[in-house]
Amino acid sequence: MPQDTKVKICGLRQPDHVELAGRLGAAYVGFVFFPKSPRNVSVAEARELAWAAPVGLAKVALVVNADDATLDAINDDVAIDMWQLHGSESPERVAEVKARYGLPVMKAVGIATEADVVQIDRYSDVADQLLIDAKAPKGADLPGGNGLSFDWQLVKRKYWSLPWMLAGGLTPDNVGRAQNLTGARQVDVSSGVETAPGVKDPALMDAFLRAALA
Repeated sequence: MPQDTKVKICGLRQPDHVELAGRLGAAYVGFVFFPKSPRNVSVAEARELAWAAPVGLAKVALVVNADDATLDAINDDVAIDMWQLHGSESPERVAEVKARYGLPVMKAVGIATEADVVQIDRYSDVADQLLIDAKAPKGADLPGGNGLSFDWQLVKRKYWSLPWMLAGGLTPDNVGRAQNLTGARQVDVSSGVETAPGVKDPALMDAFLRAALA
């Protein structure tokens, strides 16, 4: 893989796992602020997680269709470096969040068909990064973190005008293949390094980082 590959470990809930992610070579860690998620953390918990992050490890706050009051509470108490908007936020909302907080915004886009890929361009002028994820099944409680992948051929060697990150069903066993096929320079994992929903496994984290950064 290219030596500048970057890895994001999302849905962390323990300070020692945040520290481990940095030590293993992750570039980003993600904290989930979504009550329906088994990876959900409170503002107070996230503050402790952020304190545990080594210098240089980017701390990403994942929110789903959050209002300003929710974002204000996170921004006021947690030392985050980036927002991840993982709901149905419009391009206009992405621009609002950027302007309000002065932080970069990563917009997640769910992919299932070629028609979904076209939607990515709607955010190219307003987001700082894109997270290309598997589209959640109809009626699913979670917009991401479902352990599902999508047809990677849909984004094979795609080159958008801003950095993008591949997500959705990645594991230590398939991340290398996904990177080779798509050309992704950034990858995101959550359920792929867990032994149960929301329960990260240090050995799986290590295996994923080794595979992604090989």
